[in-house]
Amino acid sequence: MTPKLQDFGSIDPVQTVDVVVLGAGAAGLMAAIEAGRRGRRTVVLDHAERIGKKILISGGGRCNFTNVNARAENFLSRNPHFAKSALARFTPAGIIALVEKHRIPYHEKTLGQLFCDRSAQEIVTMLQRESDDAGVRILSSTTIHAVKQAADGGNHRFMVETSAGAFRCASVVVATGGLSIPKMGATDFGYRLAEQFGLGIEPCRPALVPLVFAEQERERWCDLSGVSTEVIAAAEVSASTAKLTGSRRAVAFREKMLITHRGLSGPAILQASSYWLPGLSMEMDLAPGTNLTAPLFAKNARRDAASLLAPLRAALPARLAERWLAVQPPQGWTNAALEKFERSLHAWRIAPAGTEGYLKAEVTAGGVSTDELHAATMESRKVAGLYFIGEVVDVTGWLGGYNFQWAWASGAAAGRSA
Repeated sequence: MTPKLQDFGSIDPVQTVDVVVLGAGAAGLMAAIEAGRRGRRTVVLDHAERIGKKILISGGGRCNFTNVNARAENFLSRNPHFAKSALARFTPAGIIALVEKHRIPYHEKTLGQLFCDRSAQEIVTMLQRESDDAGVRILSSTTIHAVKQAADGGNHRFMVETSAGAFRCASVVVATGGLSIPKMGATDFGYRLAEQFGLGIEPCRPALVPLVFAEQERERWCDLSGVSTEVIAAAEVSASTAKLTGSRRAVAFREKMLITHRGLSGPAILQASSYWLPGLSMEMDLAPGTNLTAPLFAKNARRDAASLLAPLRAALPARLAERWLAVQPPQGWTNAALEKFERSLHAWRIAPAGTEGYLKAEVTAGGVSTDELHAATMESRKVAGLYFIGEVVDVTGWLGGYNFQWAWASGAAAGRSA
């Protein structure tokens, strides 16, 4: 059973504010900024010693702060329609306008991904300045002891007890993130808080995470660690995955695959991993859009290993081409055997032993059930004034700036209501 938040009793002095935001990441700061702009007395609390720690490490230190193509189809959730409302109210144009207002140079990489030219620190500085301008108070290195509904009710519904004192407030916005990257301070606090107030939780799992081979596959491939090639990757669909992700079809990603010392990574694998569950398979097209055996069907063409290795090397990294031919050679040189060999290249099916877990996962899939929240405001349907935003909610974006866009959008939705 999940333990309840510890009750430390009343702490003085008690400060009265309008909004308390738990978490000083992208979602929490955006919510605070929007609330502060409305004249709401807003305080942000975070246990870390500095704000935006996850922002600073994102995008290789340059922060992939949004994706110009972001739409609800790029997110997985048990309710695939839930994200539409918030995403429509705060589009990529909204965060781009803010970035340009602060004269932060940025560039577009592949597939609509926007990155800072210089440093992710500029995004954190932007959020700090906007918070200051909105009159938001940010308290870092602050431990939250308890969140309670105020006994006297009225406009100030909650009491938040912390190491910095107690705060009486009308609204609490929970932006505490998920379980991914525990070395950055990730905890299950937001989920425990949701359960304390009677909200349902969709099962959590690592997402955008490298996959681990079973021993036999590891022996076959993992000495090729560092080899990368473009593939199309898709996870097997089952009733369970359809229920958790909101997708009843295989979602395929054409990007790079990277062989690691334990299994597979790279953008294509990370993307597909969000749709994968233990016990299911993953399928990859190693040579998208090509027919590598076609030269062997030409009139008078030689049919031997050397003749097949040449087109394989042209399409795949040499070491992978040689290994593929050694591990899965054609069973003869007939037309049927070559056709079967060609199909195997375009449908490499593996059964991962697992993932690298939350330690290497970029995000957490699952979380506070969207059934519990109003889509337009992110407010709890059961507890007035209680909001959940960002990664703690059962909405998970694709790789490439989508999760930041969800953070901005869900944060803005809550901040304009709290």
